[in-house]
Amino acid sequence: MAALRFYLDGERVEIAAVEPTRTLLQYLREDLRRVGSKEGCAEGDCGACTVVIAELVDDALRYRAVNACIQFLPTLDGKALFTVESLKSATGELHPVQQSMVDYHGSQCGFCTPGFVMSMFALYLHNPAPTRADIDDALSGNLCRCTGYRPIIDACRHMYDYPRVAPAESELIQGLRGLRRDSGLTLEFERSRYHAPITVAALAALYLEQPEARILAGGTDVGLWITKQLRELPTLIYLGNVAELRQVNRSGAGVEIGAAVALTDAAAAIIEHYPELSDMFRRFASVPVRNAGTLVGNVANGSPIGDSMPALIAIGTRVRLRRGDQQRELALEDLYLDYMQNALQPGEFIESILIPARDESLLLRCYKLSKRFDQDISALCAAFALRLDGDRVTRIRIALGGMAAIPKRALQTEQLLLGKSWNESNIEIAMRELRAEFTPLSDMRASAAYRSRASANLLTRFYLETRPGQALEASALNVFAVTA
Repeated sequence: MAALRFYLDGERVEIAAVEPTRTLLQYLREDLRRVGSKEGCAEGDCGACTVVIAELVDDALRYRAVNACIQFLPTLDGKALFTVESLKSATGELHPVQQSMVDYHGSQCGFCTPGFVMSMFALYLHNPAPTRADIDDALSGNLCRCTGYRPIIDACRHMYDYPRVAPAESELIQGLRGLRRDSGLTLEFERSRYHAPITVAALAALYLEQPEARILAGGTDVGLWITKQLRELPTLIYLGNVAELRQVNRSGAGVEIGAAVALTDAAAAIIEHYPELSDMFRRFASVPVRNAGTLVGNVANGSPIGDSMPALIAIGTRVRLRRGDQQRELALEDLYLDYMQNALQPGEFIESILIPARDESLLLRCYKLSKRFDQDISALCAAFALRLDGDRVTRIRIALGGMAAIPKRALQTEQLLLGKSWNESNIEIAMRELRAEFTPLSDMRASAAYRSRASANLLTRFYLETRPGQALEASALNVFAVTA
């Protein structure tokens, strides 16, 4: 019988009877009684459940912090797990990360402490000299109501002062090599099934046979269907073990990002060519969510307030779709038909997204407006891509999230500006057109009036940052988070 296999504290674990949607946090707390990992939100927002997962990438270990509350246990197959209980040595000594938290008073009530410790542990393992910005990013997925964060940041800074302690990597690498599979994994539990194919051909055939199945990538959306909506998902097909879908391929035509590439890696590949998008990706959820979730999953979800789609649409991204042996391509904006409706046929999935090569003459900006800087859903996300010949607009793409039922281009405003001079008078006309082109909704994040006015104002900001000969530096207008 097939069994889930992974390593925990250097010991190989095998589990034959696994409910496909059982979360890693449930397994830790209820089955292993490892209660250091806490359930605070059950949706990947608070970080109290943070653990570190290690896997082999190019035959080396890669450690990443993830949220256990929305990770399905079967996705741990072939990997190694570290919890806060893993850090204490056999002789009872605390790990440097833990000792630094003690010495610098980083814990008060203690509920959030194990999650902070695990985020710090991941940082400790892969970054020996973090900047303050690196520390802030690493902690972005962890919330604390007691400390005000300063002592935790101090603990991060000083955790390197102690004698270094790291996992026994050579033994772990050897163990993980032994977990590699020659064929896909299928687990059955009562009326539920979990499939984890290892080739894209096997995935395509499986999904064609079972189009009612739910495709699972990082679980950062699907996990909430279980923890919050209590939905039943009788058949899951997991993408994470498909080698072809874990690739980032670079060529003269641009960058192709597979469906199983984590947001962390996809963002890094895109920023190489489009550094203007670095702020957007930094504010895209938290580090643990970006480590688990995939860019293609965000695209496939198609939320009207998803942050990646406006930027990707603005630069002309395409999606490669696959159904069985057949492939086709669409412009990303053509994938979305209506709210939570897309152009995918039964049994068809997004195999990859295609980022075009950088046009060096392109002027690009992406702006996110939200109530908080970190880890907040957008009230409005706007992306603008412009090419000028002198002061004349030869190409412009305006893509907005939060303004309609789908991420959408402002086609009428684009057409109005095309061929015109890039000047203040034409921008004023375009602002009125942009406000007339959309009818946004009011919700808890922003009113319709705010969204309408802000979208037009962001067009003006883009103009001020790109006007020929007298462009203002982005820092002069750099208001990332505003109260909606």
